Amino acid sequence: MSLDCPAPPLTLGLPILTVVAAALIDPDGRVLVAERPPGKHLAGQWEFPGGKIEPGETPETALVRELAEELGVDTHHSCLAPAGFASHAYDDFHLVLLLFACRKWTGTPVGRQGQRTQWLRPNALFALPMPPADRPLLGLLAALV
Repeated sequence: MSLDCPAPPLTLGLPILTVVAAALIDPDGRVLVAERPPGKHLAGQWEFPGGKIEPGETPETALVRELAEELGVDTHHSCLAPAGFASHAYDDFHLVLLLFACRKWTGTPVGRQGQRTQWLRPNALFALPMPPADRPLLGLLAALV
């Protein structure tokens, strides 16, 4: 039996950062992505909205908070369905990204931190410049939607 998957780089000693993100899915099956603003790591790349989990928060609580802060939308824990996760080693840390699908929220998503947003069909996301941690989730998302 032959394995065609290259060995991952060793990441021993890197701090692990766990973040949450949402695939907001509208009634037409489009997904919202946001552009990382200038001055931030990976600026100009498109990502699923979300952010860091603060101490004492559950992933769902963190994502509800992040969506309100970043996009001005409100949702509930019960509207977040675990969709998958990705793991990626950056130079200074190892990122674990927990992706949730969300089809119910109130408010109109607007980039409240100056970031641009756009609604795209899942297959169109493959053409966007996206962070390495988001990209492995695209096939899963395309199959889900």
